Amino acid sequence: MPRISRREFIRTAASTTLLSAAATSGARLLRADPLGLPIGCQTWPVRAMIATDFRGTLKELAAAGFQTIELCSPVGYADSGFGGLGKFKGSELRSMVQDAGLACVSSHFSITELRKNQDDRIAWAKDAGLTQMLVPSLDGPKNPTMDDVKRAAEEYNRMGERAAAAGIVQGLHNEDFELTRVDGKRTYDLLFQLLDPRYVKFQFQVSTISEGYDAAEYFTQYPGRFISMHVQGWSATTRQIVPVGQGTLDWKRIFSAAKIGGIRNYFVEMDLPLMKASVPYLHQLQVA
Repeated sequence: MPRISRREFIRTAASTTLLSAAATSGARLLRADPLGLPIGCQTWPVRAMIATDFRGTLKELAAAGFQTIELCSPVGYADSGFGGLGKFKGSELRSMVQDAGLACVSSHFSITELRKNQDDRIAWAKDAGLTQMLVPSLDGPKNPTMDDVKRAAEEYNRMGERAAAAGIVQGLHNEDFELTRVDGKRTYDLLFQLLDPRYVKFQFQVSTISEGYDAAEYFTQYPGRFISMHVQGWSATTRQIVPVGQGTLDWKRIFSAAKIGGIRNYFVEMDLPLMKASVPYLHQLQVA
């Protein structure tokens, strides 16, 4: 089965701080389901809009019913539409997000920018009010050896320890490198053994179900190791991204398992029309 990355999924789609911040917006529901967590979205799908009108994009996301967002670093994602945000201080970005009635405690950073100057990126994150710093991938080779995986894990453990000392949780998404195999074993599973749970948490990409990576199974198998997830609806019949609540995924099962996994927040990540269409279902989803 060919590997489909997070960005390829998006392209192929049909075109307690968080809670308090969400409560400030009277235009939206007072309580968000499931699990009482605010409904969030990743900003990668609206990167072109952010490049031209950040404030307007925030207002549109808030009007759609989202209560939290996850950003992408203006340094690591400068060529993807986020570079223009670099002209603002972190505190200024935080004010703009809050003025739109949203909250933001998480952002993606490239592993490259952390290698170059992690202390600077931590300082920016704290100024922006972030408590979670994620990388999409450890950026290892496409056909890694066990030594490659160990080296990547050792490097990220050091980054995680440095972030933890500053009060930041360092997290790992499951992207290209994490979906490789070593001696018949999933690199992703090996990383759960090699990454220090004191310093590194995980962010699960739900759409990797297309390659057999089942969110509920991972949350149950590795309790307490996760911090967040990227949410996409998925149809096994058409093999396409669909709004959350449509398709073939059992969302009650996923969110019930998310409690075991340790999920603190989640971010819908699809084309904007599909993200908007997901909000009503998430608002009414009840999970014990």
